[in-house]
Amino acid sequence: MRLVTVVLLLLLVLIQYPLWWGHGGWLRVHDLQQQLVQQTEKNTNLRLRNERVQGEVQDLQNGTAAVEERARYEMGMVKDSEVFVQFVSPNSNAPVNSANVPGMNGSTRGQVSAAPLRVVPNPVSRSKQELRDLDKKAQKEKAAEAKKKQQEGAAR
Repeated sequence: MRLVTVVLLLLLVLIQYPLWWGHGGWLRVHDLQQQLVQQTEKNTNLRLRNERVQGEVQDLQNGTAAVEERARYEMGMVKDSEVFVQFVSPNSNAPVNSANVPGMNGSTRGQVSAAPLRVVPNPVSRSKQELRDLDKKAQKEKAAEAKKKQQEGAAR
């Protein structure tokens, strides 16, 4: 009787082995379920990324607004009629990137000066004609100064 009990217990253990540790066992099923959850999360994240990229592609194909936005924020570009103003706190260093390094592309656009900015309390907006007149006046003054220096040099 004792031998029969031992044989039956041994057969029971042999039957249980594939159920727990075999190819289709419970532990393998549990691992596969965890992998399935991780892959589902990854697929969801990638699907959202693909939707964003698809929207960006459509924006770039359909209009210039997305191109302008990228040029402004990623490359630091401005239109000819615009003035670029960057506020830098006095205690921090100026940011350095390829757009701010002189001589990288031959352009002086986007360079940041370390000098403090002068604040104009009540700026006056002027038309282009007024600005041209002011430029002409400044050029005349410079020419008069140069002529005066030339005369002084000749008198010596």
